[in-house]
Amino acid sequence: MEDDLDISDILATSQHDSDEEELTAAQVLEKLEDAWQNEKLAPDLLECKSEIVSCVMVLIGEMEKNIQSAIRTKAKSNLEVSIHRMELDRVQFILRSYLRCRLNKIEIHGPVLLEREKSRGEDEPPRLSPEEFAFAKEMSANFENHMRSVVLNQMPRIMQKIDLPTTVKKREEGVLLEEDTDDRTSDRVDLAEGSQFLISYKPIAALVQNGSVSLL
Repeated sequence: MEDDLDISDILATSQHDSDEEELTAAQVLEKLEDAWQNEKLAPDLLECKSEIVSCVMVLIGEMEKNIQSAIRTKAKSNLEVSIHRMELDRVQFILRSYLRCRLNKIEIHGPVLLEREKSRGEDEPPRLSPEEFAFAKEMSANFENHMRSVVLNQMPRIMQKIDLPTTVKKREEGVLLEEDTDDRTSDRVDLAEGSQFLISYKPIAALVQNGSVSLL
């Protein structure tokens, strides 16, 4: 008998349009899993996947409705319903873990991320969703107000200033800054499809952003 609550059947009935590419809902869920894995392993905040998140939330709602319908009509056994509930819980866990991971990075690097977002070029994809940008802005303002009332107001006026973290981009006057300055010859490798490498994050950061490389 056909399984009405099978997630593959549920996901196959929906589609998602992203970057001019028509995706099935099963592919959207796969993209969420990739985004979750990369976000957990990347030291930087990656590009926000708002459309993927929104689509998965719709899918979760449909799955919940189907499960409740099966319980109400007794179309499935308790064991079958429990298995479908476990799959629903798995999808919800991935989504929540992905969002928590991003919020944790925003809490740690909020001011830097805000400055980066404000200086972002028009052709660059946003790292923060509108909701995340509002959260980062409110959190940074609250932190600054708290530090000012608890610490800075008790200090001499000349010291009553909060300096935000700064990302440096070059070497100047003997201070080692962000860019590599060693004298080693750069190694070049060809990344064949399906191959695996043990490599530092910085050289492949752009490839992770555009989806060409996944972190393990």
